[in-house]
Formats: sequence, C-alpha cells, structure tokens
Amino acid sequence: MTAPWVENGFLTAGGKSLEYACYGPSPEAAPTLVLLHEGLGCVALWRDFPKALAEATGFGVFAYSRAGYGQSDLAALPRPLDYMTREAVDVLPEVLDAIGFRRGVLVGHSDGATIAAIYAGGVSDMRVRGIVLMAPHFFTEDMGLAEIAKARDAYATTDLRQKMARYHRDPDNTFRGWNDAWLDPGFKAWNVADVIDYLRIPTLAVQGREDQYGTLAQIEEVESRSYAPVDLLILDECRHSPHLDQPEQVVAGIAAFCATLERIEAAEPEGA
Repeated sequence: MTAPWVENGFLTAGGKSLEYACYGPSPEAAPTLVLLHEGLGCVALWRDFPKALAEATGFGVFAYSRAGYGQSDLAALPRPLDYMTREAVDVLPEVLDAIGFRRGVLVGHSDGATIAAIYAGGVSDMRVRGIVLMAPHFFTEDMGLAEIAKARDAYATTDLRQKMARYHRDPDNTFRGWNDAWLDPGFKAWNVADVIDYLRIPTLAVQGREDQYGTLAQIEEVESRSYAPVDLLILDECRHSPHLDQPEQVVAGIAAFCATLERIEAAEPEGA
C-alpha cells in the first residue's frame, strides 16, 4: 500500500512504523529527492533544508526517520555492526515502494550517505538516477572514532541527552544504537568502500574541510573508484553538517546536480 503524499505521516518498512515528511510535488508529478539522515538525525533535524531543496530543484522531497530515531519505532539494541548495509538492503527498498517512488535521487548525510551509496552500489534500482553523499563514511578513521568517544563522554556528563529528547522519542535508544556500534572494537575493521566499485550513476560528493568525523580520504575514495561521473563540492569553514554549515552552497550544488541529471534524462531516447 502506497503511503499518501501528505505533509507528515507514518509508513511501515522493515517491520517498523517510521515517521516521514513530504515537501513539494508528489512522485507522480516530479522526480523525488529522498533524504537519509545522519547517525543522530531524524526528520526534524533536517530543519529548513528539505523545503529549500524542494524550492530550488522543483523536485519533491521526502524525509523519514529510521527506526530508533525521531518519533519512529525504537530499534533493537545492540545494533549489528553492519546496520548501515541492512538499512540499505532490507529497509530502504520498502520505504521507496511505500511512497510510490518513480524517479529521483538519494541524498544522504553521514550514516545516511553511506546507506545511499550501499543502495546505489548493491541494489538494482533503475529509478535512482543519482546520489548525493554529504560527509559519507566508507571506512573508520582514528580521528572520527576519537570524536565519537568524546560524544559518549558528553552524553554521560552534559545536557546532550536532554537536548536529544526534544527530537527523539527515546534518546537512549538513539544514542546507544549509534555510539555503541561505532565504538565496538569489531567496528574498527568496518569497510564498505567496495560498493563504490559498483556505482553506475552520477554522484555529487560533499565534504567540509573542517569535518571532525572524517577526512577528505572518504571523498577521494569515491572519486578514484567510481566508474560513473563524480562531482565534488569541498567547502571551507564547514564541519560535519554541510547542509547546516553552508546551506546556500549545498542547496545550489544539489540543484545544479539535479538540473544536469534532468538534461541527461531529456536527451535519452524513449525506452533507453
């Protein structure tokens, strides 16, 4: 059953009730940008970004909170260390089908960017015409793990839990699901960069030079390994959230990327 294209609602995917929000035209009327949030994100934490994207591109924009985030059902803990792959392979296809997704772009941030890349590289779906990867992770880096350890300390000693409770139904479920997985000793060997070898659609890779969770090595991996075109948007004075730190540049970059995809679409012969 297709979820109605309404401003806010819930759909079922992966056996969980997931909150979502829609902006702009429905999938029947225009291509769709599907937003995949970071490891502590949710629908509300995209803030004004979805609306700005819809206005700049003319596309519909769909955002949802994965299980364990926002007002969606809680996640089973501990999360498996391959949780991003499971989200891409097992849950995201059901989400796209539930909204009647026809054609568009996956736009991911941090964990969400990794999920987008895994989907594009590992799931055969001709509806996805491009991906936007903002601050993606393909392998662990010591500096990123150190920041995640700092977040663990902050959660225990500051008001971070109270701040998260404004946006997440169960902040402990949200935080532990992310932090415990990344700081598990077995996660240090985590590496999904091989999915890049299977990308056959254009990518826009976005990274802040001051990103505290990952270096430009993540972006260089995409640029060097993808057989499909890769556009880069490297931003100064930008940390781990490009869409919040440099929103105008990011929205403009995504709009230009989408316009290029539409020109390619218009130039392809019918049935190609």
